[in-house]
Amino acid sequence: MALEVIPAEWSAPAPVRALTTTRCGGVSRSPYDTLNLALHVGDVAQKVLENRQIVQQALKLPQMPLFLHQQHTNTVCKIDGPKKSGGPLVGDACWTDKPGMPLVVMTADCLPIVLCDRAGAVVAAVHAGWRGLDNGVIEATVASLPVPPTALMAWIGPGISQRHFQVGDAVRQQLCGRDRALTDHFVADETGRWRMDLAAIAAWQLQRLGVVQVWQSSLCTYAEAGRCYSYRRDGVTGRMGTFIWMET
Repeated sequence: MALEVIPAEWSAPAPVRALTTTRCGGVSRSPYDTLNLALHVGDVAQKVLENRQIVQQALKLPQMPLFLHQQHTNTVCKIDGPKKSGGPLVGDACWTDKPGMPLVVMTADCLPIVLCDRAGAVVAAVHAGWRGLDNGVIEATVASLPVPPTALMAWIGPGISQRHFQVGDAVRQQLCGRDRALTDHFVADETGRWRMDLAAIAAWQLQRLGVVQVWQSSLCTYAEAGRCYSYRRDGVTGRMGTFIWMET
């Protein structure tokens, strides 16, 4: 099966490249078939590392990106080069101003968000589920970048759609308690629970910060079983990678 990717559809400047991998084109076996990029989900480590090599070679990445240890935090890491020692780099967002330094976040229903400035001098990648949105990972990322929010643009990649993302009243109260405007992005369903629009909330948070140019993928990870991993749908599953980098 050939490697398949989902290109970011946005108006980024020429040096910037961004895309999301699918589940197609790797060597992992069920239930991780086939292009799982995560070491923490129970897959065979050697197959995961081989999948990462497949992606690096296919995308012609100048080096292997650092894969973050994601924990739904608002921790933002600046990436200047390969990590030389110590444990995994803990965080849920990263950025760089170094051409040829690829960034990646992994998802399987949560939102991957990439950002760059209009000059193509800085790029960032964000992992944002509802906990990350509530913890302020978008705000922390935008605040970390050495350019004003108005100079930024963003692409929100494939994630679970509102139709398939059901949450309880406690989640709704927690988010809307911080920002009443978010009530518009929850719809009550027939079970007495709520359908939450993750992408709309992320877009609202970006635009409120001054990131006016925001594009969204229309791909739902839950609905696209043949192309996308979905934790909500499958439980035990792999992870896709969303990459962004500046070409040298």
